[in-house]
Amino acid sequence: MVRPVLVCLRAHRALAGTCHLVAVALLALWPPPALAQDSRADVIAKTQAEKAGRLVPYDPPRAERVVTAIKEYFIDRPGGFYPAIGSVYSGGGFTLGVGFRRFSGDNTWFDVKGLYSIRSYKLVEVGMTAPTLARGRLAAGLRAGWRDATQVNFYGLGMATSTRDRTNFRLKQAYAGGTLTARPVPWVVLDGAVAYEDYTATTGTGRAPSIEERFTAATVPGLGASPRFVHTAVTAGLDWRTSPGYSRTGGYYGVGLHDYADVDDTYSFRRLEADLVQHIPLLRETWVVSLRGRVETTLDAGDRVPYFLLPSLGSGSTLRGYASWRYRDRHAILTSAEWRWMPNRIGMDMALFVDAGKVTSRRADLDLDGLRTNVGIGVRFHGPSFTPLRIEVARGREGWHLVFAGSPAF
Repeated sequence: MVRPVLVCLRAHRALAGTCHLVAVALLALWPPPALAQDSRADVIAKTQAEKAGRLVPYDPPRAERVVTAIKEYFIDRPGGFYPAIGSVYSGGGFTLGVGFRRFSGDNTWFDVKGLYSIRSYKLVEVGMTAPTLARGRLAAGLRAGWRDATQVNFYGLGMATSTRDRTNFRLKQAYAGGTLTARPVPWVVLDGAVAYEDYTATTGTGRAPSIEERFTAATVPGLGASPRFVHTAVTAGLDWRTSPGYSRTGGYYGVGLHDYADVDDTYSFRRLEADLVQHIPLLRETWVVSLRGRVETTLDAGDRVPYFLLPSLGSGSTLRGYASWRYRDRHAILTSAEWRWMPNRIGMDMALFVDAGKVTSRRADLDLDGLRTNVGIGVRFHGPSFTPLRIEVARGREGWHLVFAGSPAF
């Protein structure tokens, strides 16, 4: 009995000694926590250094380079002569022009430009722009000019007019005024403007009959008059879009009041406008649903509004399937919806759209009954914050219309 017990005790002691040696070896080989953390930090730093060594400068796609070059050449060129783009007046058709710009200081410039369209619409304008005052919170501008729209459409008042009622008139306007935009915080925008505007409406030069051949002063307010106004406008809005010139996200909700004070106190009137825009991105902005609602209303039922300043629908930014100035009256409502997708995420968007709207003589009729509608498809060439070219084709009840524009639809 004694011998087996002694053997067991010797074995137990040997096993204990072996375990002791293994524990000591493991403690010697296992680093303390601080050393392990240092090792992980070294690995991370090494990995980041390797990635930094593989970085290359951003090489924009060709479409982005082209659009950016267009913006720099047409809009941002620091001085001298430049090709002027824009519109003289809605319905003027394809327009070309030239301008001359001179910078003063870091980001203030003076410019003069002239535009001429295929329908002989003309514009001459001089101005000053200071877009980044008060550390970017203020923008100011001054403008003076003269425009001549030779054949502006007029079909009568209301929604019951026909294309057979089409006439035209010539509208000349001399103007001078200033604007001020404030952004006290990035998503709040406050606009103010004041201008002197002198209008002269005369016989149209287009193929359609001139307006006085079918209408009289009794049926068309302001026919034969040439009023002069002091026009003031104030607008307040919430704006969290990337840019008014191009955006896939954000929205704009704004309300504006326009006061047209006739120098002769005959055609003075006030108009209230509300504009709502919302962009809803889907699948990381691969698709975008864009929605718009707009209302214009003449405030006082007794105000006499000249026919050429009445709210209107029909153009490349309202009812795109109808001719410019197709519908006019004292009040107007417009809704638009677009489904946009990006075959080229940098330089080009495609869009399917629908527009619906109407004009009315009474504010109480501003509802969704009896709307004129159109559908269409378009392509937009754009940069990160601007849209230099928009081409669309739209169809309403009066046929197809092709739209060329140098601005976003909304």
